Amino acid sequence: MQALPDQRLPSGFSSTPQLRFYTVGDIHGRLDLLEKVNAKIDTDLRRRPCPRSVRVFLGDYVDRGPRSKEVIEYLLRLEEENDTVFVLGNHETFLTIFIDAPATLPMWLQVGGQETLVSYGIRPPRNASEADQSRLAAEFAEALPASHLSFLQRLRPCFAFDGLFFVHAGVRPGIPLANQSLADLCWIREDFLQHNEVFEKLVVHGHTPVRTPDIRPNRINIDTGAYATGQLTCLWIEGDRMGFL
Repeated sequence: MQALPDQRLPSGFSSTPQLRFYTVGDIHGRLDLLEKVNAKIDTDLRRRPCPRSVRVFLGDYVDRGPRSKEVIEYLLRLEEENDTVFVLGNHETFLTIFIDAPATLPMWLQVGGQETLVSYGIRPPRNASEADQSRLAAEFAEALPASHLSFLQRLRPCFAFDGLFFVHAGVRPGIPLANQSLADLCWIREDFLQHNEVFEKLVVHGHTPVRTPDIRPNRINIDTGAYATGQLTCLWIEGDRMGFL
């Protein structure tokens, strides 16, 4: 992705000066891209020091790409040394649901779950029977480290700060941000994407892949399809300014 010049946030929105947010889009098992993005953040902080920075990740850490387990391990280590916020993506919901409801395996596999299972050392057969599904769910529950399960269980549905609202998929128009459903925060598409009026806050989201970051008066989409394109986007916001690394 070609670097875009620094610019002002869409009109009417801003955040606290001298507090910089680095927001990362959908990772989908691409540890290689995650490592590169965090190296860029570290370089940017050395070049442009600020009193405080927070790294915000917009969900979909797993599935599709080859190294979901390693991505979660990396994020856990990152959390120990940095201010971080981890938002829940729709793909994370499959992992915990599968353990309790093995029959959801076919649906999960259709959206990239096989790559996640393989990263944890589990290889599902084709056309898994009901018995296979139950066995695989038990094996996955055993293979999933307690720290990973805790990470998945404490992901935030969304994160609001000043004039910013960070979320995975988007929000339901006409509903106050404080009253959004978890399903919409993780899954919504067309009703949100086609809405042109401003929300209470500027919505920063992923979930729907775009070729380049999509900057609108009411929202910014930074999901650039990393698992397929090799482009993992990082948006920084400080005060009323924004840019991309």
